[in-house]
Amino acid sequence: MTTTLRVQLEVRDYDQWRTAFDKDAGGRERNGARRYRIFRPLDDEHEVILDLDFDDTTAANGFLDILRRDVWPSPEKAPAKVGAPKTRIIELVDSHEF
Repeated sequence: MTTTLRVQLEVRDYDQWRTAFDKDAGGRERNGARRYRIFRPLDDEHEVILDLDFDDTTAANGFLDILRRDVWPSPEKAPAKVGAPKTRIIELVDSHEF
């Protein structure tokens, strides 16, 4: 079963955020992430929703700790972040494709 770390954050500028995200300061793959998906609401250019998938909750929680401790407090690693991101760890319980 997949465990997802969902991060909802406000950014000053998406392109600036994306450049920092692409530098991968937290080491997503090295720390157990299997994939990510980035969403942007159509009515808010300053909001980003990021889903990071992990094999289990231990890995998701571990990566969340890295973000909180090493990435988000750093103006160099998270230059576009505004305020504290909202996070949730969720599990996929059902899926169906049409």
